[in-house]
Amino acid sequence: MDEFKLIERFFAPLGGARKDVTQGIGDDGAIVSSPSRELVLAVDTLVEGCHFPAHAPPRELGFRVAAVNLSDLAAMAATPCFATLALTLPSADELWLTEFSSGLGEGLARHNCALVGGDTTRGPLTISLQLIGALQGAPLLRSGACAGDHVLVSGTLGDARAALDLLSDGGQSTDHETYLLARYWRPTPRVELAHAVSQLAHAAIDISDGLLADLGHIAAASGVAIQIDQELLPISPALVEHCPRAQALAYAVTGGDDYELALCVAPAQLSAVLHAARQCGDALTVIGQVVGGQGVTCRDADGLPVKNPDVSGYRHFR
Repeated sequence: MDEFKLIERFFAPLGGARKDVTQGIGDDGAIVSSPSRELVLAVDTLVEGCHFPAHAPPRELGFRVAAVNLSDLAAMAATPCFATLALTLPSADELWLTEFSSGLGEGLARHNCALVGGDTTRGPLTISLQLIGALQGAPLLRSGACAGDHVLVSGTLGDARAALDLLSDGGQSTDHETYLLARYWRPTPRVELAHAVSQLAHAAIDISDGLLADLGHIAAASGVAIQIDQELLPISPALVEHCPRAQALAYAVTGGDDYELALCVAPAQLSAVLHAARQCGDALTVIGQVVGGQGVTCRDADGLPVKNPDVSGYRHFR
């Protein structure tokens, strides 16, 4: 099976039926109509052995590829529209491609996002997905946080980091282990939540590299400092089952890969933001505040700085 038959069989059907796709997969480029709207473009590359374990289940991997990219659009309150895929494969394994494209299609279809083009090559397994989303109003940015804002986070933290423990030792025998692995393979892009709070929040980011590291990006972009109370972090019952609470909190602070949203919200808007989240079926937890200064600090139950937390997060090059 050559690359053209591969694309036609496994990925052309993911184009969907969006009316604004004038020309999808099958030409030298995709054509989409964009009358008088701002677009948000984001791209992520996932490399086997770096971003996901070797021999990952292809259906789960396909879903994860979609979800982590959709989370970037959610962080800016953009509506997902189109995707392009660059896929480097060791071989054209039909069973693998069937499963991968099914998971990818499921993840994209949940947000009416059409795959409109891309490229395939031979080599070590590497997946690059670009997403294009449309803004319906002002975007959420990292640069709008103000001193006095509350810092909130969606969902629970640390689950995906705990899943890495299970992936390394092959564990999946209890309900809590199954839950943690699902949180790694199938994160929930908070697209609807971001839309609901986009006119109420001052700043946002998705948590991919670790809570402290990602809040550090907001602090730097906004010219403020952020203080987090470790004891306020939302921890799932599954994570508490998996490891001692101290370890669970450490995973929540620095683990990454949860793809939850962190928001900075003025006190006057807090009630409205919490209400909007409930209307979306999402949970938001206040975990700290924005203050004057610079950087991010994490305080323990006694209000003292946590010693030596990893505030840098995951980095490819150090």
